[in-house]
Amino acid sequence: MFPESLQFHVAPSIDLFVNWLTVTGSPVSGAISHGTLAVLLNIQAFFMFIPWWLWIVVVASIRWWQTRKVAGTAGLILLLLSIGAFGLWRDAIDTLAVVLTAVVIAFIIGIPLGIIMATSNRANAVLSPLLDGMQTMPSFVYLIPALMIFGLGKVPAVFATLIYAVPPLVRLTNLGIRQVSSSVQEAATAFGATRWQLMREVRLPLAMPSILAGLNQTTMMALAMVVIASMIGAGGLGEKVLIDVNRIDVGKGFEAGFAVVALAIIIDRLTQGLVHRGTHT
Repeated sequence: MFPESLQFHVAPSIDLFVNWLTVTGSPVSGAISHGTLAVLLNIQAFFMFIPWWLWIVVVASIRWWQTRKVAGTAGLILLLLSIGAFGLWRDAIDTLAVVLTAVVIAFIIGIPLGIIMATSNRANAVLSPLLDGMQTMPSFVYLIPALMIFGLGKVPAVFATLIYAVPPLVRLTNLGIRQVSSSVQEAATAFGATRWQLMREVRLPLAMPSILAGLNQTTMMALAMVVIASMIGAGGLGEKVLIDVNRIDVGKGFEAGFAVVALAIIIDRLTQGLVHRGTHT
């Protein structure tokens, strides 16, 4: 056994810090929480306003536009119908709303961070180890800071999902911009392009396939984290899976798990199709 005389615990200091953060940062965290919740509820209300059959038409139309393949389009239609047939449509919409909210915030944060890393070697050196740690850390750990700041509910679930899902978007944005050919950039500079014009007109458009791939990975990781975030009140399909596992209800658990897989496949196929079209445009 490790000797007790050499043991050192940081838990009391962390508890004091959390208490201080809760008291002093409550106005800021409260404002962020209310703003995020308002966005989430509006997205959820909009999604619920759309009839189920219109969802199917929209998804089928997007997939047909992307691939022109009957089998692939029919497959996504069947997956959507299976979610409704299992009585999990509302839960799927709740999950989709949390995922979309987290992905939108990740996009707002991740793209600028990726651009900063691509244009500054110092920022790249500082942020790369941080992203490494974020990607190797067990997903359950992300629930702790969200709980510390926002408590239980959908808002901490959004931010736990955001922290877990944003690294791929930052990394692939950075990678895509850095891989833009130097000769193309030199030609644009020779024609008088400023740094901002070079980034907006040359580097970002050429890096778009990599950025879209990062968006795809972020979306899929967000969906995976939403299931785990059901432990802190995310609701949706993740909550169904958690309840059925606790009750050892194999049948209901299978239906909820299948709905999660179906939603993941639908999102993946649509975003992959977006990446494919972005690569060939």
